[in-house]
Amino acid sequence: MLNKELWKKRIYSILSLDNHPGHIAAGFAVGVFISFTPFFGLHTALAVAAAFLFRLNKLTCITGAWVNTPITMVPVLGVSYKLGAFLRGRPIKELPVSGALEWHNLERYAKSLVLGSSILGFVAAVVAYFLCYYLVLRFRAKDATQAEQAEEMDKVGEELE
Repeated sequence: MLNKELWKKRIYSILSLDNHPGHIAAGFAVGVFISFTPFFGLHTALAVAAAFLFRLNKLTCITGAWVNTPITMVPVLGVSYKLGAFLRGRPIKELPVSGALEWHNLERYAKSLVLGSSILGFVAAVVAYFLCYYLVLRFRAKDATQAEQAEEMDKVGEELE
């Protein structure tokens, strides 16, 4: 489920992309936002659709969508529900997640879930954007050619051809 070598390889391939650091970070941030949504089983499809729609890098968007793993999904779902219920002025109860995390089991909590997960996802996406941007710049600083290219991209504000 959590293959450390696969994640290292994926992160390395993201950091070494030949795109503007902001473009890479934006794709990752959108994917992270998607990973916080309660639409289980659709995260990858939503990430691909968002990448096409907003012209983002598909690799970074899909990788971001996989940040919220099955291990972290239940706690994030619980916090999302409680935050959403609090903001809606509803009584805060425990989210019953008995059985599978299927939409028909969570349907009556949908408004609170979507509100809470949207806010958590937005905060996580902002953090992910700046973290990814920083990591790309730091990774490129190690290689003189990539550092020069990143500096030029930053001055121009877009990808170099």
